[in-house]
Amino acid sequence: MPDTLTGQPVPAAFSAAIDAVRSAATRPELVVSEIAAPGNLAPYSIALAADVTPARHGSDSELGTGRFVLLHDPAAPDAWGGTFRVVCYAQAPLETDIGVDPFLADVAWSWLIDALEVRGAHYTAASGTATRILSSGFGELKSQGDGAQIELRASWTPTDNDITAHVEGWGELLCMLAGLPPAIEGVSMLSARRLERE
Repeated sequence: MPDTLTGQPVPAAFSAAIDAVRSAATRPELVVSEIAAPGNLAPYSIALAADVTPARHGSDSELGTGRFVLLHDPAAPDAWGGTFRVVCYAQAPLETDIGVDPFLADVAWSWLIDALEVRGAHYTAASGTATRILSSGFGELKSQGDGAQIELRASWTPTDNDITAHVEGWGELLCMLAGLPPAIEGVSMLSARRLERE
């Protein structure tokens, strides 16, 4: 399989990783699509975008969104500690009273760790940021009132070839941030404290 950017053959490890990413089973509340991957982070990459759109709402209202990028560099950069690196983003709106919770960032990070653990994703060198965003509308936007969001940006190095588990863990994180309970048969409730939403 040639790389569309360089015309060179794609390494077998990355070709297998692409297949694993594309075969991930995500929740029905997620609309997932493959998007153009950033070309300046690694020699090889694949990216996904997802939006949370629960059927119970009967509309296309966006409850959360995210991006998942799998990077591959056969040279194994020292900062990665391996030849693959996952970079992800997840964002969801919140009730304002939840957005001011001082423990919200800690909870969001613990949900990522729990989601990866539940899916059996093995990794090292995890890092990231969790950001609470509070906003108030003024002028022409005054009718929007107050709002809050949580954004989580994270990266980690997979320590095995089961990339599917990493994609599925990211998908589970998106659903948890949107306030949805686990909906996968045979998966027990995650241990992290949940932010209940109406």
